[in-house]
Amino acid sequence: MTKKKTKDDGSWGKLIRDIAVILLLVLAIHSCVAKPFYIPSDSMMPILRNGDRLIVSKYPYGWSYASVSFHLAPKMEGRLFGRLPERGDIVVLEHPLTRVDYIKRVIGLPGDTIQLTNGELSINGKPVKREVQPMLAIPVDRNTPGPDSSLSRFVTRGADGKELLEIPIVRETLPGGASFDTIDMGPGYATDDYGPYVVPANHLFLMGDNRDGSADSRVPAELKGLGGAVPFDAIAGRAEIISFSTDGTAKWYNPLSWFEALRPGRAGTDLRPVRAGD
Repeated sequence: MTKKKTKDDGSWGKLIRDIAVILLLVLAIHSCVAKPFYIPSDSMMPILRNGDRLIVSKYPYGWSYASVSFHLAPKMEGRLFGRLPERGDIVVLEHPLTRVDYIKRVIGLPGDTIQLTNGELSINGKPVKREVQPMLAIPVDRNTPGPDSSLSRFVTRGADGKELLEIPIVRETLPGGASFDTIDMGPGYATDDYGPYVVPANHLFLMGDNRDGSADSRVPAELKGLGGAVPFDAIAGRAEIISFSTDGTAKWYNPLSWFEALRPGRAGTDLRPVRAGD
């Protein structure tokens, strides 16, 4: 009896150790290499939609407390092998106050002067190049437009009678050559006029591509915005690629619905901005 009990105890001990090793390995990969990320809103449309799943790399900017997944690390200053993002990068960050994960685009670097006038962005006194694009039509589904989205007023019907989201697109080109599409819903929004604001040292100014529907550096923290530029240490990683995207119809108890809910053409979308010379 004693031998059998010892053997069983050893088996349980090995199982617990194996589980612990697996959990530590997952945590290490999530914190140091890459992790998945879910888009829950329309703030980064048109490039990202509610329901997209991304791969976020952890190493391009070095590591800080924000790199540790599940917000397990205490907040502290400093980065290991830190390297500033480039203007135009899409980054995941911890909100400096709430520690909730946000995803935004880097617009201003330390020392930059940021200003918006009637929705038009200027950096260091120079207007950012803007090119109006044709209206973008996106099929409406349960995830698009997202909950309480400011884009709902752009829902219309196509020739086939199906609902479409037709949104106004403006392509911006930042200093350094990064180009990407934004949504400009027209005048009358509180975030259309901002600054001038000088980005402090070791901080980044972040904005959503849905310029009139994003709680970003232009929006006070009490309104769920970032309340100005965020510390570089709060950046957790860089958005790289869309792994898959769902339309909101999947049911957890029906595996077949998981495949039926996949949006075609979203997987594999590169999230790095086009840069001059690419």
